Amino acid sequence: MRKEGVLQAEVEILVPFFDVDSMDVVWHGHYIKYFEIARCALLDRIGHNYLQMREAGYAWPIIDIQLRYVRGARFNQRILVRADLVEWEHRLKVNYLITDAETGTRMTRGSSVQVAVEIATREMMFSSPRVFVDAVQRALR
Repeated sequence: MRKEGVLQAEVEILVPFFDVDSMDVVWHGHYIKYFEIARCALLDRIGHNYLQMREAGYAWPIIDIQLRYVRGARFNQRILVRADLVEWEHRLKVNYLITDAETGTRMTRGSSVQVAVEIATREMMFSSPRVFVDAVQRALR
């Protein structure tokens, strides 16, 4: 079982036709896109999304991503994608869970790790910028 985060966001996605392959299942690379949609919802909930990150002078590239496929999603299936914030002080780690919206059956799980990079110098930061940490603290209240 993956660690549950201190903050969560969940989005519902209706699997579009253009995301499935010739086997009628979602092509494996699209799950990362679904994770991204949920992560953006989580960052919006925190109040510090990618636009605000850039305005603060930081990029947040992904340095690690993990996926575990359990069951393939299919065309026109309603899925729930949940993003859980589990680390934020030194890096941004988010755990994900994709389930069938009707049955709750687990389909995919994973995690991503991002680090702050100062845009002006292109230097990786060894701790998250204060502006991001403060946004998380505000969201936790």
